[in-house]
Amino acid sequence: MDRLKVKIINNSGNALPSYETPSAAGMDVRAFTKEPIIVQPMQRVLVPTGLRVQLPQGYEMQIRPRSGMALKHGITLANSPGTVDADYRGDIGIIVINLSDKPFVINDGDRICQMVIKQYSHVEWELVDRINETVRGDGAFGHTGIE
Repeated sequence: MDRLKVKIINNSGNALPSYETPSAAGMDVRAFTKEPIIVQPMQRVLVPTGLRVQLPQGYEMQIRPRSGMALKHGITLANSPGTVDADYRGDIGIIVINLSDKPFVINDGDRICQMVIKQYSHVEWELVDRINETVRGDGAFGHTGIE
């Protein structure tokens, strides 16, 4: 497993994002709010984290829902996965949506999402007239049946 040093400013006073188990890929991120945030059914809110990061060039931060919140409470992220680019220096905000039929309360320090730091490549397009054939070909959604 690779290790990567990332500079971070924590204006929240909450714990830094952390891995909850030794083999976890995502770090839990906490909400930073002075008062509880009530997310009504089908409402989207921007939840601040109080975190600012300096990612190395060639890396992105992916923001993903927490599976337990999605299953138990219908709380997920409106743009999942969200991407934080290496040149962004502002506060990391999390767009939370409540897909349940009950209000959901987010308090300061609540774990609201996960973050995963990933390396990426920039694409250089090569314009061609043909691309290689495959067994699948242009079979799209549902092309392999219902199973």
